[in-house]
Amino acid sequence: MSAIFKHELHNYFHSLTAYVFGAFLLAFVGIGAMYYNIQAAISNFEYVLNFGSLVFVVIVPILTMRVIAEEKKQKTDQLLYSLPITTVQVILGKYLALLVLYLIPLAIISIYPLIFAQFGEVYLPTAYGSIFAFFVLGAALIAVGTFLSSLTDNQGLAAGIGIAVILLNYYSVSLSEYASATALGSVIALLVIYVLLGLLIRYVTGNGSLAYWIAFALAAVTVALFVINSQAFEGLLPAIMNQLSLFERFTTFVNGIFDLSAIVYYLTVIAFFLFLSVQSLEKRRYN
Repeated sequence: MSAIFKHELHNYFHSLTAYVFGAFLLAFVGIGAMYYNIQAAISNFEYVLNFGSLVFVVIVPILTMRVIAEEKKQKTDQLLYSLPITTVQVILGKYLALLVLYLIPLAIISIYPLIFAQFGEVYLPTAYGSIFAFFVLGAALIAVGTFLSSLTDNQGLAAGIGIAVILLNYYSVSLSEYASATALGSVIALLVIYVLLGLLIRYVTGNGSLAYWIAFALAAVTVALFVINSQAFEGLLPAIMNQLSLFERFTTFVNGIFDLSAIVYYLTVIAFFLFLSVQSLEKRRYN
């Protein structure tokens, strides 16, 4: 795993990827700091991070689009399969290299509250709690981007899908206000999700029967529960959209509350999408 880790870091720092990523993140947070902390004379650095989280929509897909897609395009993933390492070690090595790239500009950003504290009153526990949550939020989005990169050998397509997925998650709370709150609307949305889940399982595992049966079983249970108690599904779709939002949970930290359940949720997202990335590579290996 260490060989993959070092190789990935070497490639990133010998290309523009690491520098573009760091520059965008620092520039966006710098603009936020100038707007909130300097021009508006507000001491809450966590507001800057809340503003800066929007930059993830662009920089995460740019950072992760090549991590696996390029390996597939260049056919170098076949060399990875011949190495005496597991697919899990390949994914973890690549993912940890991405986290190091993310930590470098974040380490610079972590100095900002100390600088602002020299000129005003900054509540450092909230500021650094928000920085930690900002790191875990970015780590979760990087895991999502890694999985999306494993689905294709086209870097542009991987970046496009990543931007769409992260943008949708960013605005999911706002969009939930326009989503159907009726029981029937929630059931229809769940059935669509089950179909997409079945297609995802089929792609990752290559087992169509397993995917169809899982989707069918979930749909049957949902329809049965709807017939028994339709009122339980009222308002379910907006609630799901709110709960799935990675960015909405970050606002809890911005408001000065260290939400341990949000950290657990981020770690679960990381583990889940890294697992899917491993399964995607495993499928290609056996094919």
